Amino acid sequence: MKKIILFITIVSIFAINLFAQTYNDTALARVVSQDKMSRDVSGKLSTLNAGEHAFRADVYLSNRQFPQAREHWQKILDNYGKDSAVMPKTLFGIARSYMWERQYVKAVYHFDELIFAYADTKEGREGLAFKGASLVRLGKNAEAAKTYEQYVTMFPNGEKIETSYLNIIDALREAGNYGEANVWVDKTRLRFAGLPAAINALHARLRLEIFHENWQKAIEAADVLRSLGKFSGSMTSLDEVTYLKAFALEKLGRKSEAINTYNAVAKNLNSYYGGIAMDKLEKLNSSSNKVERMVSVGQNLAREYPVQYRAELLRHSKSRGIDPRFVLAIMKQESGFRANAKSPAAARGLLQLVFDTALKYNKQAGFTKFNAEDLYQPNVNIAIGSVYIAELKTQFGGLYEAIAASYNGGEDNAVRWLARSKPKEAAIFASEVGFAETKNYVFKVMNNYRVYRQLYTEDLIANNNVK
Repeated sequence: MKKIILFITIVSIFAINLFAQTYNDTALARVVSQDKMSRDVSGKLSTLNAGEHAFRADVYLSNRQFPQAREHWQKILDNYGKDSAVMPKTLFGIARSYMWERQYVKAVYHFDELIFAYADTKEGREGLAFKGASLVRLGKNAEAAKTYEQYVTMFPNGEKIETSYLNIIDALREAGNYGEANVWVDKTRLRFAGLPAAINALHARLRLEIFHENWQKAIEAADVLRSLGKFSGSMTSLDEVTYLKAFALEKLGRKSEAINTYNAVAKNLNSYYGGIAMDKLEKLNSSSNKVERMVSVGQNLAREYPVQYRAELLRHSKSRGIDPRFVLAIMKQESGFRANAKSPAAARGLLQLVFDTALKYNKQAGFTKFNAEDLYQPNVNIAIGSVYIAELKTQFGGLYEAIAASYNGGEDNAVRWLARSKPKEAAIFASEVGFAETKNYVFKVMNNYRVYRQLYTEDLIANNNVK
């Protein structure tokens, strides 16, 4: 028994160390050096064993250097095409790399190759789900819905079964097939009764009714969700659902009911929707106590929300029409102001920029010679990040929630969520964000931004009215 435990421990340590190697800068530098030595005089990469090609591809993939990763995967295709030990992961990696590069047509092609040859593997199952995601991003929503339905049929107990049901609802909605989308809401509720997926399906119905301005039906959908009260693990919350109910009441002209419902949300001072509800109440001229909220972000929180890199922020962000306090809000969430921070996804520096994104903007930021390690320099990171955020601000019409969602969840996804938002208000957009991680990120960044706006001026000088 002790030998078994020791073996498991050794394997676990090896797995952890291997995972760490696939994304740290030392591993990347080593693989780059090894690749130089593995080329002939013409620059052609030598054929190595399948495991070595797979490992080097993983290192490049983890550092978002996709062409370099594909060079090794191509070697596997050319020389080890019948090796079932490496082929599923190879085909999956190629397809995912194209998806990350937003080359969705190529991604679908390679996902199809994977599904045809290795549907019985985990990579094959994942590939079918990601094929649906790629089709959505191509605007082929009806085809995407059919792909997700294929997943539901083929893999009723698959790893992505819950999200496949929910993605069918969204894809049908985006295809304009609203009636069928509602049918799948009921199918999802039945299949996952008592589970978060059932709550998410009802939440999809609530959002759909708001989109169609069916205000009474939206209120009814919100009331069903509120009566269930099981929000843990779901994509929504009591605050969000209550806010959306108040929004529908306001649209119906039931002002006093709307104010009372907004007030119920505004009591939660730490909630994103609490802040938005407070804003609504001020516009509705209610007797809400704004001073009480201001006290909650007084001097004590000033220590938790410092102004760092002020000169760089004013030089790079304000000059591009971005509120430096918003950049601080992102910086706080992304790196905690640690210039040397690096994530498992190979995001680097203060604003956690990935190399392939930085390569799009480094010249605009004034850096013609540029490599990934430069992102650890605060001035470089803030300069490139400011160019990127400025472009997102233009793309999303200054809606900071959409900018934050795009920053974390990708531009194509944020575009979809904005298209589903009607009206295009901050809180409605936030409710449409389709990834749990991204939604939580938006809430945190926007809460940070709210506090920074209350503590500091746009020139990053302390506000005198905060006590």
